[in-house]
Amino acid sequence: MADFSSYGGPSEEWLAVERTLPALTFDLSLPVDDLKASVNAIREEAGAAGIKPFASKLHIKEHTITTRDSATIQARSYRPINKSADEKLPVFLYFHGGGFLFGSLNTDDPTCAQTAVNLGILVVSVNYRHTPEHIFPTAWNDTHDGFAWLHKNISELGGDASKIVVGGISAGAQLTASLVLEQHLGKALTEFPPVVGQILLIPALAYIDTYKEGPLKRIKSPEISSYVENENAPLLPMRVVRFFMDLLKTGIPDLKDTKLNIAMATKDEVKGMPPAVFGIAGLDPLRDEGLLYAQTLAEAGVPTQISLFKGVPHAFRRFGTALKASDHWDETTEQGILWALGKPKASGKFDVVVKG
Repeated sequence: MADFSSYGGPSEEWLAVERTLPALTFDLSLPVDDLKASVNAIREEAGAAGIKPFASKLHIKEHTITTRDSATIQARSYRPINKSADEKLPVFLYFHGGGFLFGSLNTDDPTCAQTAVNLGILVVSVNYRHTPEHIFPTAWNDTHDGFAWLHKNISELGGDASKIVVGGISAGAQLTASLVLEQHLGKALTEFPPVVGQILLIPALAYIDTYKEGPLKRIKSPEISSYVENENAPLLPMRVVRFFMDLLKTGIPDLKDTKLNIAMATKDEVKGMPPAVFGIAGLDPLRDEGLLYAQTLAEAGVPTQISLFKGVPHAFRRFGTALKASDHWDETTEQGILWALGKPKASGKFDVVVKG
């Protein structure tokens, strides 16, 4: 039985940041549309400032994707200007976080631009649709449609279809993990080459209302679970997890649902999957489900890298240079992409690298 409680607790560095914050999480008393608009406005302002050091080094293009329900969603590609137009680059297909409520192409401009410049690869960001206007499984369908669009337009984009890594943050990591698992199991996207790697940063991998019958069965005691230990954690306390999930209107999923209960996949089911990189925050209610899924993959012989950002909460990366953990986050992402592209061998061991 698993016990990950040693990874909990705040760092002194985080506590110093926390003391400067006007609020530790979102104001859920606001009307949801007002909350969405205000959070996105703040994040887009930060995105506009953050992309400035990289913009002159990239060809940035806008794209429109037609979805299966005849709607359209937007995508943005980032290609280093120092790469020749005829060079087929490895691709990082990216899905932003935000609890399926927040986020846009603009909010994550700096992340995508930095990755493209630092690694010399093509980055494609897909803006899936959000709650409350669009409920489950719209976001999942949009990511699949984005993946299909990428393959159908890979020549125009200058990407290499045999070198596509998929990744995301939080909700985006859940969409990533689901896409990769469903392709691997032959449930979706089987007409396209398999991805060569997945980057799962602070992933949501289990559904809140089936957690007790699912991941919690593998934890030594409920009292030491991250759901209990981090119930009132900053940034993403459990009441906010509930808020996000209620907006999705999923109903109660099966424990084996490959969109909402990815962490319940068995070793036999994940055997042969592409390499996986995990970045998990110790002060996060979602910590244990990420570690449990990483353990399943590693022990099933899937090449797996696991970084545990100790002392910091979910989505801490927004605080940038105020936290050393932000550098660890960037290293985990960028080195992880290169590692996955390098066709690594599996160790068969569940090795968690603690980055404090």
